[in-house]
Amino acid sequence: MSILRKISILFLTSFILMSVIGFWIDNINSKRVDELIKEKYLKIANEIFQNIDNNDRVEELIKKYDLVRVDKDDESKREVLYFEKHTFGFISIKKGSFEDEFIIEINFLDESYNLKTPNEENINDKLILNILIFLDTFVLLLIFLYLLKLLAPLKKITKGIKNFSNGDFNNKIEVKSNDEMQMLSDALNSMATSLGELLKSREELLRDIGHELRTPIAKGKFVIQKVENASQKELLQKIFLDLEVLTNELLELEKLNSTKLNLSIFSAETLVTEALSKLYINDESSITIEIEDDFKIEADLYYLSVALKNLIDNALKYATVLPIAIKISTKKICVINRGKKLSKELDYYLKPFTQELSQRDGFGLGLSIVEKIVAKHNFSLLYSHEEGENIFCLRLV
Repeated sequence: MSILRKISILFLTSFILMSVIGFWIDNINSKRVDELIKEKYLKIANEIFQNIDNNDRVEELIKKYDLVRVDKDDESKREVLYFEKHTFGFISIKKGSFEDEFIIEINFLDESYNLKTPNEENINDKLILNILIFLDTFVLLLIFLYLLKLLAPLKKITKGIKNFSNGDFNNKIEVKSNDEMQMLSDALNSMATSLGELLKSREELLRDIGHELRTPIAKGKFVIQKVENASQKELLQKIFLDLEVLTNELLELEKLNSTKLNLSIFSAETLVTEALSKLYINDESSITIEIEDDFKIEADLYYLSVALKNLIDNALKYATVLPIAIKISTKKICVINRGKKLSKELDYYLKPFTQELSQRDGFGLGLSIVEKIVAKHNFSLLYSHEEGENIFCLRLV
């Protein structure tokens, strides 16, 4: 789960919790205040009602409690907190259109009083509390938005690192925040520039080495033709052939580290045909092909065919009995030959220059190249030994 998603969940949880607590507090305070107000003004209303036949006393009470006479207005706008009917009248306490405004209505025979109460401190305190809760929620929202702004460069940095890991050192990370994020992006850009220059120098060096090695090898192969001794000639040809193969495999192995894949869509049968075209096979009966599902593959045809070619080449070299088999099933291509089980785990043979002690034909680079190509495609290489057969499979998912 991304950091952004985690922060969003935390904010949403905090926001909902704060909203619920705020609503709950407001509801409790409203009920508490209404009860206090009702109790307070009920005493005043009863006192006035008891002295309603004494106008002077009523005026005294109105003045004492800071009540103000008001005209009777629209009743539908007011919430009734208390109503008590008497024999010749009634007492009513209502909440006005504003939270801190209350109306005491007293009616006795022909006498009627509509009295507005002064502002209530309790109501003001409740209002202040609600405002503070709202401000707290608003500040929480601002903090969340600010965190999003702070973390926004992480997307660019993550994308840039992915580009660097794929060998693309030209697309720099552009972050302008004047903080640690910009320092990190500048450091990564500097690292990418250094790595790019280092890889470029290494590629040039390897290209030059390859060129310099091929020239004496070609000259040596030409001179060999003048050797008259057959056994010496055959030995020298084998040596120069090994040197040529080793040079090509080393260059191919290094090239894989910096080359970008040229992806295309092709069938599994096309891949097998391309791999076989890279081999020199004298007897076609030494290979059988079984196609169960000619599925489509999105990959680099050249490199994936090199990987399959190496598996087929190994199977032919180390088979105790021919033919070997190539089986194509759903999302999997397997190369099968009869032979002894590998003495070590597969990972051992995926390292350069490692092979079975009894197998001296080659330099142990074939499977290493296969592993690099498979890893570059996010595919996998599988090995098993069943009923005397070695089974190497490319799982193309």
